[in-house]
Amino acid sequence: MRSLAIASPSLLGVIGLPARAVAAELLPRTVAAFDRYVQVTERAAADGPFLWIDSLPDAERRGRFDAMRQGTLLIERITTRENGKAIDIPNGLVHHWLGAVFVPGGTVDRALALLQNYDTHAAVYRPAVTGSRVLSRDGDVFRVYLRFSMTKVITVVVNSEHEARFSRPAADRAQSRIYSLRIAEVDKPDTPQEREMPVGNDGGYLWRLYTYWRFLERDGGVHIQCEAISLTRGIPFGLGWAIGPFVTSIPRESLAFTLETTRKTLRQTPTA
Repeated sequence: MRSLAIASPSLLGVIGLPARAVAAELLPRTVAAFDRYVQVTERAAADGPFLWIDSLPDAERRGRFDAMRQGTLLIERITTRENGKAIDIPNGLVHHWLGAVFVPGGTVDRALALLQNYDTHAAVYRPAVTGSRVLSRDGDVFRVYLRFSMTKVITVVVNSEHEARFSRPAADRAQSRIYSLRIAEVDKPDTPQEREMPVGNDGGYLWRLYTYWRFLERDGGVHIQCEAISLTRGIPFGLGWAIGPFVTSIPRESLAFTLETTRKTLRQTPTA
């Protein structure tokens, strides 16, 4: 079993630091290591139970579920290891989190309808998502555009494109795998001078974002689980005060916000 450690992400000028002072480059060896981390993680997930909570000892599982029924967000940090060893990410950091909520009275159909309605995500998940639209759809495969805005000491805005693949292995469950295809950091967002920085040559605050959703209708409602794996730059010496809080805190906070907003929205959605 793996040890436990969106969704979803103006610049340094707001605090007086020029972007060039902290520029980062996404290197091929960093991408290769991240891809390896994802492959090992996906293999481990395929061998486990549909929901992470069901991998826990029975007493702990019941305790966690009782708390979730009362509205508690389950959120844990994950570290994937290969043959018991850490997977090194040169010149980068992997942020791997898993979160879950329970929606009493919820259904898989309603949860899927919310998640797949990407044209409304900028309204539903604001202020984390400030732009959203479906670029194309082929059955259960979506290509979507999302504009993320994230603040923690500094504010970072990115334009991103993602491929979302949904499947329904049984009537009581569904799942999706969402891979980022392109992430471009935005300089001077929402001004006449707005421009995208070169992909992979920017502040390095979000280079990759992969999320895995699972929905299970059980216990009088719907369990919603999201596992997020993101890649950022490392923290340069001397700039930990500015960059550290962002790259270490935002992945967890973004996942928590996404799940809590999803739960709240579904509870407010009238049943058919």
